[in-house]
Amino acid sequence: MSTPSFAQTLDFFSKKCPNVVCIGENGVISALQELDRQVRQAGYNKILSDKVPTDWIGKRIALGQIGLIDHGGLPKVLTKPGRYPGFPLRNWWARSYEGTRELSDTVINFQGLTVVQVSQNQVAVISDPQNQIFVLKNSGFVAYGITPGSYDVLAIVDQNHLPNLIKDHVTGAVLGRCFEVRISSTTGPMDSSTRDRVVALFLEIPANNCAILQSGNGLELLPAGQHCITHPNVTLRGLYTLGENQFEMPTKDIFTHDYVPVSLKLYLKWQLEEPLKLAMHGYETPYDALRDKTQSILTQIAARLDYSSMVKQRTLGGDSVEEMEGSSQFLDVLITRTVGDLHTAALEYGITLKDLAVIDRQFEGETVSTMHKLTKRALQTHVEVADVDRENIIKVKQEEGVLSVARIKAQARKAEADAEAYSITAVAKAVAERTRTEADAHAHATRLAAEAEAEAIRIKGQADANVEDEFAQEMGRRRQEIARVSAFGNKAVFVPTEAMGVVAPALAGLAAGVGADLRN
Repeated sequence: MSTPSFAQTLDFFSKKCPNVVCIGENGVISALQELDRQVRQAGYNKILSDKVPTDWIGKRIALGQIGLIDHGGLPKVLTKPGRYPGFPLRNWWARSYEGTRELSDTVINFQGLTVVQVSQNQVAVISDPQNQIFVLKNSGFVAYGITPGSYDVLAIVDQNHLPNLIKDHVTGAVLGRCFEVRISSTTGPMDSSTRDRVVALFLEIPANNCAILQSGNGLELLPAGQHCITHPNVTLRGLYTLGENQFEMPTKDIFTHDYVPVSLKLYLKWQLEEPLKLAMHGYETPYDALRDKTQSILTQIAARLDYSSMVKQRTLGGDSVEEMEGSSQFLDVLITRTVGDLHTAALEYGITLKDLAVIDRQFEGETVSTMHKLTKRALQTHVEVADVDRENIIKVKQEEGVLSVARIKAQARKAEADAEAYSITAVAKAVAERTRTEADAHAHATRLAAEAEAEAIRIKGQADANVEDEFAQEMGRRRQEIARVSAFGNKAVFVPTEAMGVVAPALAGLAAGVGADLRN
């Protein structure tokens, strides 16, 4: 890396140039006046015309304009606004009026007189009389090519809008913009053909991007920004992005130890940290370096792996045997080893590997075909066993469901029977309680009736016993007789139960009561 920078442009006006005046704060007119003074001091014809304008006739020059006159092949400049008449004729002898130019024009080139002034975003690419190329930014100058020669404006470039877009041909990321300024040159009588050559290269590098310049065997990192390269020994090596990138990379066929060809499609994610290292190894993009290194590492690792032995491996879990897909285990081993080696190798190119994964893989050959058939058959058997287990589980679940439903129904019927039995028992208890209550009430009523009747008989008997009059007693007996006959009918025969022919008082009372009841 050399100093100064490869992209540094020297100030052309730092050295003294004859018949060249920089445009200062006073503008183009003041610079033309200073150039006219230098030309006259050098013994050449003056540049500024002495003609005096009028206000009524002639060629009109407005404010902010200059007039140009061809005086026998030499330039004459009218700087004062007004009208310039075509007489007297001596004023226009061997002269021709060539029109006007705006003082704000970027380039005015007339008969060896050159006026250049550029704005903030513009850059002028200029060739001096010795064909030395220099650029002019945010300034201007006036020059007269009577000696040592004229200044040619090759291009006016807008650095903010360069036309050519540069992209990464792999990822499509925008790396920057560029524009080449070319001139046509003739090599001489030995070769009369005209060829274009690049004299200036403009670069617009976005943020987080960079460019690599080369001069001889030296390289230099050019950061983001706007740059112009005019040095003939400096070339653009490449543009790079410093951000993260990702891309899918197909690999060529790699062979395992047992000669099984494997084709992979990888997912790569990386970030370029040191572009100078990548450029020193001659790669245009980080992807190119990763592709070559990945292919080399995969080939070396795969050559030490045995595909068929990995396919035959099994893993036991619980009571079941789970079949492993051999290709998956093979890829796990292959990628695990590759990531570490590739990460270390990428650092040599200034690249940090962020991620590496397998998107797709393809195994070929008879060994792989046989292994795939066996694996497929094992997987089918595993699926069939799983289906049978699933069906058995479903049937068990169904039977358990039916049993649960029957259990629930039995519990429901038991509950209903319990409720019905409880209801019947309650009704029976209520009926029995009612019967008992009715019986108690009837017995109590009967007892009361009997007691009342006995009391009545006792009172009647007592009343009859208390009668002392014989007539009354006789009348009582007669009434008793009448009652007895009324009770039993006139055909009834009464047999005396006592020897003296007198009826016992108890039987007499009972007969009288029965007769009274029948009568009633």
